[in-house]
Amino acid sequence: MPLINKTRSHSVLPGTDLTRLRAAITAFFALDGFVFAGWVVRIPDIKHQTHASAGALGLALLGVSAGAVLTMTLTGRLCRRYGSHPVTVVCMVVLALSVALPPLTHSAAALGAVLLLFGAGYGGVNVAFNTAAVDLVAALRRPVMPGFHAAFSLGGMAGASLGGLVAGAVSPVWHLSGLTLIGLLVTGVAGRTLLRHEPPVPQERVLPETGGGARPADGRTRGLVVVFGLIALCTAYGEGAMADWGALHLQQDLAASSGSAAAGYACFALAMTAGRLTGTALLERLGRARTVIAGGTTAAAGMLLGSLAPSVWAALLGFAVTGLGLANLFPVAVERAGALAGASGVAVASTLGYGGMLLGPPAIGLMADRFSLPVALTSVAVLAAVAAAVGVSTRRVMSG
Repeated sequence: MPLINKTRSHSVLPGTDLTRLRAAITAFFALDGFVFAGWVVRIPDIKHQTHASAGALGLALLGVSAGAVLTMTLTGRLCRRYGSHPVTVVCMVVLALSVALPPLTHSAAALGAVLLLFGAGYGGVNVAFNTAAVDLVAALRRPVMPGFHAAFSLGGMAGASLGGLVAGAVSPVWHLSGLTLIGLLVTGVAGRTLLRHEPPVPQERVLPETGGGARPADGRTRGLVVVFGLIALCTAYGEGAMADWGALHLQQDLAASSGSAAAGYACFALAMTAGRLTGTALLERLGRARTVIAGGTTAAAGMLLGSLAPSVWAALLGFAVTGLGLANLFPVAVERAGALAGASGVAVASTLGYGGMLLGPPAIGLMADRFSLPVALTSVAVLAAVAAAVGVSTRRVMSG
């Protein structure tokens, strides 16, 4: 009696279903950015509430990072077993519920514990919906991955703006509970679309022996996934550095006002969002390899200007150019890793990328102590150049 192949069938869905899936996945990306930014703007209030010292708060915030890193690899396995769509829905529910917990804590230890759960939801949903997006990109046969990441950026800007507006009028309990409600409502609506459909992997990419839309993970494939993860790391290193050190550089080294210093990260973030919104057109025109090479080179030049410029306005221009350059490197890296190794590839690239975001701020702090902050910030330019070099060395695979 022949063995029966019980792997899930994947097929190309009708165009209307693909459009609905694209809208649903976009909603999850935007919601993720919205919820996370909403939490970030209330950190000062939570610090005051828990009476935590700066050091104790720092240790508690590591709970987000630890939860995310520990969950990412596990989520890749869950996506292979149960599918990326249901895992996306479950992880987003965890994220939405857990964002309401920090205001209920009254010690740094309790805060760290609930942030571990929050980080698990955040890391899990990032792997799951990126995996779903990779499958959809393959089915659409268009490089639309930057659009999903643009939705994350826009969601983050909306979440931060709303948080800034309500911070003085609404307590963290009501604000973050409101985020929970919004998160569950959006998940309920968008999640229905995901749960109705299997990931639409084109038939020619389905391998019966693997049960998914990726080739078997041989040594070469695993090596390439790590290489694409390195691109993600280089990009996220720059994002973390800009978020934590950009304003201080403007204020400390260029004597910028508080308002001008705050504009530094805004210029970077707005430019990155604009770059991602136009990323699909750029990828269709240049291709993945040339987009990565051009982006890495542009970001390196921009960060050299931003870190070494003698005036505030020149530095702000450099930050904006850096954002444009880095905009599409992470989406391309994750998409290529997922195309090569499915959910496992997305998990590896995401973990390396998140590691880069964690590594950037403390690494720059150490270099700033030894040299100076402007010199330390040039490390962002160095890693952007590394990403461009990786793009050159992998241009054949990246174009496949």
